[in-house]
Amino acid sequence: MLPSDRLHGTAVSNHQSPITNHATSAPLRVALVAGEASGDLLGAGLIEQLRTRYPDAVFAGVGGDAMRAAGMDTWHDASELAVMGLSEVLRHLPRLLTLRKHLRARLLDWRPDVFIGIDAPDFNLGLERRLKARGIRTVHYVSPSIWAWRQGRAAKIGRSADLVLCLFPMEPPIYAAHGVDARFVGHPLAEMLALEPDRSAARTALGLPHDAPVLAVLPGSRLGEIARLGEAFLDAAARVAAAMPGLRIVVPAANAGCRAAIDALRAQPKFAALDLQVLDGQARTAMVASDVVLLASGTATLEALLAKRPMVVGYRIAPSTAFLVRLFKLMRVDRFSLPNVLAGRTIAPEFMQEACTPENLADAVLHWFRDPQAAEAVQPVYRELHLQLRQGASATAAEAVGRLAAPALPALEAAEPRP
Repeated sequence: MLPSDRLHGTAVSNHQSPITNHATSAPLRVALVAGEASGDLLGAGLIEQLRTRYPDAVFAGVGGDAMRAAGMDTWHDASELAVMGLSEVLRHLPRLLTLRKHLRARLLDWRPDVFIGIDAPDFNLGLERRLKARGIRTVHYVSPSIWAWRQGRAAKIGRSADLVLCLFPMEPPIYAAHGVDARFVGHPLAEMLALEPDRSAARTALGLPHDAPVLAVLPGSRLGEIARLGEAFLDAAARVAAAMPGLRIVVPAANAGCRAAIDALRAQPKFAALDLQVLDGQARTAMVASDVVLLASGTATLEALLAKRPMVVGYRIAPSTAFLVRLFKLMRVDRFSLPNVLAGRTIAPEFMQEACTPENLADAVLHWFRDPQAAEAVQPVYRELHLQLRQGASATAAEAVGRLAAPALPALEAAEPRP
C-alpha cells in the first residue's frame, strides 16, 4: 500500500520528481486504468496532453507500454485486465475481483484528484462507482455502445462517472436525456488515418499488383467471430472470384490464433482454388490497398470508413443471444454498423444473423465492383464523417478532464485541436 504522501507534498513515481505547481501545495494527481492495447494508446495520448497543461502532474494506475512511455507509474500492467470471452472471464473472475479490491484500496490511500477509467466497462464502472462514493472525481473514457443496446444504461453509467468522454457524436444526447454530463471528444483513429489514403503505397507494401481488383476480407479479430463468420465470408469471396477473373483476396489475421483458424478454413477443398493471401496483422494496410472490403461489424468498419473504401458488413451472434435480443428488444437501432449509424442512413450494405449468407454478401460485394459510380458517390460522405470525428481527441479530452479535476489550477496554454 502506498503511504499517504500527499500530506507531505511528495509523490510516488517511477519517473523524475514532479515540479510543484505554485498555485497549490501538491501536484495534480491523475489515476488511470486501461485494460487493453487500444485503451493503452488512448491513455498515453491523454497523459501527454494533460502534461502539456499541468507539467507537474503525476500519473499512476494500470496501463501498458504506451502509458509507461508517456510517464505513468504503472502499478499493474494492462495485460492483467485483458481477458475476452465468457469462459475466460469466468476463469479469471476471482483474480480480477481481488485485483480490483486491492486497486480500490490503493487509490483511496493515494487520493487522486481524478480517476479515469478507459473503456473496460465491466472492470472500470464498478471501480468508478465506489471511488465516486468516496469523493473522488471520476471519468469514463469511451462510452459503451448505448446507442445500440439498452440506452437506459446511460443513467447507470452516470452513477459511476462524473463525466463520460465519448468518441462518437450521437452519444452525448443519450446521456443528456438521463442527466449525465458527457462530451464528444472525437475518435483518435480519425487523427491517425490520412484524409487521402495512399492505395498505391499500400499495394506496394503488400506486394499486390496495382491493376488487379482486390478484395479485403476481415471475418473478425476474435476466434468466436471467425467461427461464426469465417466460412460464410470465404464462401462469399469465392463467389466473387468466380465472377471476377484476376481477383486478389487478402485476409488479415489479428494474431496467431486467428491465423490458425483462417488457415483451417482455407484448407477446405472448396477453397483450394481461391487466390487468397493471409496476412499477419496489417488490417489497415489491407483495407487501404483494396477496392472493396468485406468485414465483420465492429471498430474495423470505422477503419474502413476512414480508409474511404466501399464495404459490406456482416455479423452473427450466438443463436441463444440473438433469441434474447429479439425477445427483450435489446437492440434499439435499425442499423448496426458504425458507418451507417454515423451517416444516419445506409452507406454500407449490412447483413445480420440469418441474412448474413454467402449469397447476400457476394451480391453486395459485386455491386461495388460493378458500379464504380456508386463507389465514388460515397467518398464525400466518408470524408465528411472523417472530418467530423477529427476533433483532436486527446487534447479535447484533456481539456474536459482538466476542467473537472483541477478547476482552480492554472493550466498552460495548449494547442487548439486539429481541424
